[in-house]
Amino acid sequence: MTTGKSIGVLLVDDHAVVREGLKMVLARDPQIKVVGEAGTADAAVAEAKRLKPDVILMDIRLPGTDGVQACSDILEQWPQMRVLFLTSFADDDTVLAAVLAGAHGYLIKEIGVETLVDSIKRVAAGESILDPAATKRVLSWVKTQSAMPSDPGREPLSPQEQRVVALVAEGKTNKEIAGDMGLSPKTVKNYLSNIYQKLQITRRAQAAAIFAKQSTSAKPPKSS
Repeated sequence: MTTGKSIGVLLVDDHAVVREGLKMVLARDPQIKVVGEAGTADAAVAEAKRLKPDVILMDIRLPGTDGVQACSDILEQWPQMRVLFLTSFADDDTVLAAVLAGAHGYLIKEIGVETLVDSIKRVAAGESILDPAATKRVLSWVKTQSAMPSDPGREPLSPQEQRVVALVAEGKTNKEIAGDMGLSPKTVKNYLSNIYQKLQITRRAQAAAIFAKQSTSAKPPKSS
């Protein structure tokens, strides 16, 4: 757990009243400092660049570009930042989108204040607080995609590439993946580029969109 050092938090929510409430709640903890706020995904990326926060506490549903894409954009440029989603939506596909975007945590707005504060500190300290069931489904989907590509000309993922994706789904950064696998961060980035190319995607968020579409079509109809 992070101690002593102040944790700079950027709040991202399209409702000003929510941001104000979060500021009041987080101000009670001397270790957490709200350094800025944003109401859209584009503004979140701009403020992340300007403020360099430790943790970005962000809603997943935002006007224009959504929080998933903002998360992906932010972590692509500043992988040392940590993204924690705080949202009202808890459906599987939304959680999976967050996982594939590289988020380090996913919380529902109904949680208590103590849980929120503790989660921010844990994420700032390097932990990932993601739903294990959602992570398992991501890995299952990737395994299916790599083993049974819909395009006959598409090359399947190698065992090493599948391991990289597994670590991504666990919420690890490129640097952490490099350490776990004994590789350089540049090599990990090259692996990810190859993975995205093989899966015919360019970003984790697009992978989530593909997954959501396929998982929805694969669900059996509800019995009446």
